[in-house]
Amino acid sequence: MVTSRSTAAARPEGAALRRRGPVLERAILEAALDQLGSVGWSGLTMEGVAVGAQTGKAAVYRRWPSKEDLVADALQAGLPALGEAPDTGRARQDLYELCLRVRDVMYSKTGFALRAVLHECDDESAGRFHGLIEAGVIQPSKRLFQDVLRRGIERGEVRHDAIDDLVLDVIPAMMMYRSKVYGSEWPDGEIADVVDRIMVPLLRA
Repeated sequence: MVTSRSTAAARPEGAALRRRGPVLERAILEAALDQLGSVGWSGLTMEGVAVGAQTGKAAVYRRWPSKEDLVADALQAGLPALGEAPDTGRARQDLYELCLRVRDVMYSKTGFALRAVLHECDDESAGRFHGLIEAGVIQPSKRLFQDVLRRGIERGEVRHDAIDDLVLDVIPAMMMYRSKVYGSEWPDGEIADVVDRIMVPLLRA
């Protein structure tokens, strides 16, 4: 009689596992995120995803007819939730805590994958992801920054006209720019500097 351990040991490395339904789909989506993080958008292939998920190429194509379709679903399924806005009682501390949270999303597996898509896609391919990025990243983060500023206005810490699109774009734009151009991984000290040297003076009532 062959034990399950012997069977597992006998199975060749990379051979397909017998998984179906949501379990297999989750493995494929995770493999797509891994591929984006390691080889980027340009290097990602459906064949490579199949190998990473330890399944057959046909199982991937049966569910996602194109690379764009697969990546869109992988990003949507993997985006971490930002939750509710911090409420420490001080606008400065709320901004700092929220920036830490945004930083953690940026450097999550899905965050790396999303930046690979943004930085490497041609215009036609990137257009397919615009709605996903807008709904899953940009609007949720703007809503949280708005909540922080609104409470700051109510407490008299933040000027009454501080909530506008340019102000709301300052922190995300800084984080994306310095991450891409200078390779910053946004340690806590840099986040504190942005809040204290840029945002607090900009927002002060």
